[in-house]
Amino acid sequence: MSGLIGKKIGMTSIFDENGKNMPCTVIEAGPCVVTQVRTEETDGYEAVQIGFDDKTEKSASKAEQGHAKKAGTSVKRKVVEFQGFEEEYKLGDTITVEHFTEGEFVDVSGTSKGKGFQGVVKRHGFAGVGQATHGQHNRLRAPGSIGAASYPARVFKGMKMAGRMGGETVTVQNLRVLKVVPEKNVLVVKGAVPGHKNAYVIIRK
Repeated sequence: MSGLIGKKIGMTSIFDENGKNMPCTVIEAGPCVVTQVRTEETDGYEAVQIGFDDKTEKSASKAEQGHAKKAGTSVKRKVVEFQGFEEEYKLGDTITVEHFTEGEFVDVSGTSKGKGFQGVVKRHGFAGVGQATHGQHNRLRAPGSIGAASYPARVFKGMKMAGRMGGETVTVQNLRVLKVVPEKNVLVVKGAVPGHKNAYVIIRK
């Protein structure tokens, strides 16, 4: 699927033509530069590698500097490969937010906000145990039984328990593009996308 790299600016809401208030996310999408074109002959598959957001040469490795120099561009902070572009691109080409059109649907991937160590109620949606009376003491948000003693005499792998939550790659599918603002490189999509403000996101058609 073809797409772009972007940066989450934040959330707002806009009114549609029927006067309905819709929550939406504003994303700075592109401009992205083609940093490498992979072909069947040389790489065994076809893809277009694009970079977004400039990085200072001081903080870039020699390999990154050489890679960017080949494409005739500055070193990029975020580099992602996409497959399935309908257009033909060559090294150094720029892809802008005009790659998307209003009304179409996109999938947005990003890293979810880290929540730290959380219990099973917040992390897995457990209901918490029954009543708060009849001698029950401080077990309201506890996970309950995690296995039997004599058989199988162990806790199965994958048991839902308390632990670190968030900081994972999440993809939200079928978000409608509400607005494309080419002069500001802005894309407005309906609904929420993963990540904090200024987090990198990948928008796929």
